[in-house]
Amino acid sequence: MDKDRIAGSAKVVKGKFKVAVGKVVGDAKLVADGKADEIEGTTQNAVGGIKDSLKNK
Repeated sequence: MDKDRIAGSAKVVKGKFKVAVGKVVGDAKLVADGKADEIEGTTQNAVGGIKDSLKNK
């Protein structure tokens, strides 16, 4: 498993946590930051998946 997949998954979890906390406390900036982290993590995870596919060929 590529390190990008691990880091990407961690960013997605971190982003979901930020969104949840932001909604509870009513902080729109925290929600937006969380969504940005989720998108960044998803992208990084996808890049890691591509790297894994290339390694296995």
